[in-house]
Amino acid sequence: MKVLPLRVESREEAVARHEKFALVIPTLREAANLPKLLARVKSALDKVPIESEIIVVDDDSRDGTREIVQELAKEDKNLRVLVREGQRGLAGAVLHGWRNCDATLLGVMDADLQHPPELLPELLGAVLCGADLAVGSRYKAGGSVGTWSPLRRLVSNSATWLTRPLLDPKLRVRDPMSGYFVVQRECVEGLCFQSTGFKLLLELLVRARIEKVEEVCFAFGVREAGQSKASMEVAREYLRLLVRLYSYRGETAGVDALPDVLPLRKLDADAVTGLSATLTTAEIKSLVLQ
Repeated sequence: MKVLPLRVESREEAVARHEKFALVIPTLREAANLPKLLARVKSALDKVPIESEIIVVDDDSRDGTREIVQELAKEDKNLRVLVREGQRGLAGAVLHGWRNCDATLLGVMDADLQHPPELLPELLGAVLCGADLAVGSRYKAGGSVGTWSPLRRLVSNSATWLTRPLLDPKLRVRDPMSGYFVVQRECVEGLCFQSTGFKLLLELLVRARIEKVEEVCFAFGVREAGQSKASMEVAREYLRLLVRLYSYRGETAGVDALPDVLPLRKLDADAVTGLSATLTTAEIKSLVLQ
């Protein structure tokens, strides 16, 4: 495996390298949150001196999400929407957005307004200053899980505890379950990741080419509209992911043996421009493997 040296350049030097940031916002019936969320995201990214784009990846909600984003995009050329038909899963939506862009820095945040967009400049600053991965953390000092019940806190803490044997000691972040992070594309390019489930960050921490991680604290917000996607199926997907990652760590199953995974590869700008928003899994595989 290629070992990447830690980067020690200044933020100004990083900006001079013409970095580009793509933020993917996966959605499933989140239309009511989007106007406020996207306005806050745009305001936050306007403070960062690098080129940025916002990609809403919708799992065919049919609740007006596509139309809302398309209307807002008339005033913002850096906003677009991709719709996946017949597919579900946060991780798959994020990977779909990352494949359909040519950015050097890749990010993700939820659409429910529980992740504060105002944290984006700090996350990007950490990566521009040398981190391979910057994580929005509810558990770092200064962070908070908000109004969670004691039971939900217990479940979250237990899920986090189960990840500790999987992670290199230097990558044992306090919040490996976070869905709010920014990563250098070079750390994930060419690797395969599980396209189902909700815990993409954990797989990145185990399998991506990451040498340095920074955590940035934030207070988990309150959902303003829509409904939580938490369910028993989410829990089952998490357990399946743990089994795969423990097998991977134990070298009893390699990348090729992991089911339901797709490679992530940077696409050139011309290819991205011509992509359909509704590519099937088979078509994506054909495109990224060509």
